[in-house]
Amino acid sequence: MRPTSFPAFLSLLAALASPGADAYTPLTNSLLKSLPQPKASDYNVTSGGLLAPLLIPRVPGSEGQRRAQAHLADFFRSRLPQWELLWQNSTATTPAANAKHVPIANLILRREPPWTKRRGPGETGYLTLVAHYDSKREPEGFVGATDSAAPCAVLMDVARAVEGYLVRKWKHEEEEDKKTGKGSRALSWQGVQILFLDGEEAFVSWTDTDSLYGSRSLAEEWESTTHPAMSTFKNPLQQISLFVLLDLLGAKNPQIPSYFQNTHWAYQRMAALEGRLRQLGLLESEQPPKQFLYEGGKAAAAFTGRSFIGDDHVPFMMRGAPVLHLIPSPFPDVWHTMQDDGEHLDIATVKDWTRIVTAFTLEWMDVQNSEPKGNGP
Repeated sequence: MRPTSFPAFLSLLAALASPGADAYTPLTNSLLKSLPQPKASDYNVTSGGLLAPLLIPRVPGSEGQRRAQAHLADFFRSRLPQWELLWQNSTATTPAANAKHVPIANLILRREPPWTKRRGPGETGYLTLVAHYDSKREPEGFVGATDSAAPCAVLMDVARAVEGYLVRKWKHEEEEDKKTGKGSRALSWQGVQILFLDGEEAFVSWTDTDSLYGSRSLAEEWESTTHPAMSTFKNPLQQISLFVLLDLLGAKNPQIPSYFQNTHWAYQRMAALEGRLRQLGLLESEQPPKQFLYEGGKAAAAFTGRSFIGDDHVPFMMRGAPVLHLIPSPFPDVWHTMQDDGEHLDIATVKDWTRIVTAFTLEWMDVQNSEPKGNGP
């Protein structure tokens, strides 16, 4: 990723894509306290079941890429078999490949209410959580712990943490539907989608064609894939309710601005959850000078639309998807250096990102009203 100019027409496009703040019930303190706690053993940099297998070079076309793919896919197949697992494959020629085609493979995981597929494709909106799993080709041996092994581990853990809440929510809705006879009006049509994107990094130097290989391929394919005429959503791209991109996370005291006015309301929701988790003593990292998400009070006039950071959200945003970009500014000191390894991660901060994104996902999915009374006020 890199800082990039942001033409005015893209600002307009992003604004037109704004979905508005759909109403949902804030999580109670009791439910926040009930959240599964990230396990230290999962984040051990040499033996952790989630993180350690990703702390290797993961350049597209390499053995490390294949090992990372296997780790991600095997986790969902063995731990979360109810999640639909899909691959979107393509190839690309790069400035470093001497015209040879390099394999690019995006991994897509989906969890949605059991009744949505009975209506066919294109009926579910997805909260879409995203990180790239490839690593930079140079310097040789670059691991990319913040960029983005740690964010991938966070999203694996988030999926595991939210599963039980989603099952209870959908069971509750089906039971209520049977009692009231309201039909689909009593049912939710929102799911969770996780994208592990490949080929984010440039092979030689960042340009519009030497970067974002996986996200460019997937966004283009989703835009051109047409659902049946009577579907709620015309194509998979329109099914993205919010595109939440995690990148360069895992260093101590990250500072995450709110980049886009049209999703500032979502940023504020996540910032509020971070603040509450801190007040309840549920975050593990040292109290930073400012919250990670420190711009909850940012005014609309402060959004100038003059600059943003080039990253995997761009091909989706250009096609209208609303984006919440969780990337620090400034970048971590270890960015694109050999020091971006497991030893330079702040594991308490990594685990706190799991807690924050888990809480945001559950609040977005509106699980509060289907939780047992013990998770009430």
